[in-house]
Amino acid sequence: MSDRAAQAQEMSRRVADLTATAAGADGAVRVTVAASGIVTELRLDDRVRSWPATRIAAEIMATTRRAQARLAGAVADVAARTVGAGSETARAVVASYTTRFPAPPEESDDDRSPRRSER
Repeated sequence: MSDRAAQAQEMSRRVADLTATAAGADGAVRVTVAASGIVTELRLDDRVRSWPATRIAAEIMATTRRAQARLAGAVADVAARTVGAGSETARAVVASYTTRFPAPPEESDDDRSPRRSER
């Protein structure tokens, strides 16, 4: 296997292991998504019990979009470390994530950092 193919395979493996987490509503809603963008964890603080259902739903959706949007940055980091940030492969994969999961217009400094999960 060539070095380039091995690097691409390693990038693919690392990207598959990525997760991203976002918190919203002062931490009352917390969502974690897998590299695919699918929600893998949803935590609701007891404070949401007093909210109308429409607010809870809107907060979950907005927080999920923020978590998904964080994936592009995490993928860019993995790509830079495996195949090189300027490579055609990195640009294509990062562009795919940026297109599928665009950054929401409002972004705060809540704990929305991407993290790697161990399989």
